[in-house]
Amino acid sequence: MLEILSGILMECWAILLESAPYVLFGFFAAGLLKALVPEEVVAKHLGNSSSGSVFKASLFGIPLPLCSCGVIPAAIGLRKQGASKGASASFMVSVPETGVDSVAITWALLDPIMTLVRPLSAFITAVVTGLLINLLPEESGESTPTDKSNCGCSNSSCAEEQHPEVRLPLLQRLRAGIRYAFGDLLGDIGKWLLIGIFIAGVISYLVPDDFILQYLSSEFTSLLIMLAVGIPLYICASASTPIAAALILKGLSPGAALVFLLAGPATNAATLTVVYRYFGRAATSIYLASIAICSLLFGYLLNRLYALTGIDITSWVEQAGDATSSPFALISAVTLLILIGKNFLPARSGSSSDCGCGDSCSS
Repeated sequence: MLEILSGILMECWAILLESAPYVLFGFFAAGLLKALVPEEVVAKHLGNSSSGSVFKASLFGIPLPLCSCGVIPAAIGLRKQGASKGASASFMVSVPETGVDSVAITWALLDPIMTLVRPLSAFITAVVTGLLINLLPEESGESTPTDKSNCGCSNSSCAEEQHPEVRLPLLQRLRAGIRYAFGDLLGDIGKWLLIGIFIAGVISYLVPDDFILQYLSSEFTSLLIMLAVGIPLYICASASTPIAAALILKGLSPGAALVFLLAGPATNAATLTVVYRYFGRAATSIYLASIAICSLLFGYLLNRLYALTGIDITSWVEQAGDATSSPFALISAVTLLILIGKNFLPARSGSSSDCGCGDSCSS
């Protein structure tokens, strides 16, 4: 038993070393986005039911590093500010499926093709979902929020959202953005990232190399199984990436891995409940069906792309381990663990995490 645990932990440590520098870079980029992109600019472009608002919501959502839980108050915040159902729903799809942090870790653990296809697939899935939902008539009894909830937060980012005319100096916004990225955001995502790395370590150590080839050799079956696994699973985009990399090393096709990367972060019980309440029964059905169908389609097309180009994603994933010998990787891994560990300490007075404001203010 001790030998098994030691083997799993060694695999986890190797994955952490591979990904830590890119994860830190992703969170730094998230802090810059928070500081430089005014929230009111995002909100004012999403207020009508046109196809343009859906495209903008999908595009705005791509770089934002929010997890499955964080996007819920963010999307409802947009809805309260007058965004259309389609725009809000497309935002709820594109945000958790990708982000600057998950793009960085995808580059670290997978390959350039997956790094490009993942956000592109998320964007198209979000657009399809939003456009279809905008075609629906308003349902009777549908909950359409008209005012922002008062969570009592007092941090500067909330003050800017509630009073758009207040703009802090650039340096102060940069500091606040970095504090947000390595504070609230890392607190939201960090534990899920560690869970994802642990699951990846278990898969790497315990799953036989021929398991997937033996039981998931059918392409269509593997796509459907990864969809069935991903839909109910509560996991963020960054945490799903090491799991996908571990499965690819065991023989899973890149298309099936993409299905997991798209469906997992965007669908879970909490998200579907919110969609049902604020957008209605029909919109919920479209939301789930659009993600499922687009994930399967893009997974199938991605397999065709790899077959056409002759690129072996497994070799890319294996080569990612070469970076583990770098002192910079070691420093990054230790730094990341310390930063995540700080968020497990007792909450500071006035922390926005008590009311979830850190998520909603990031919308």
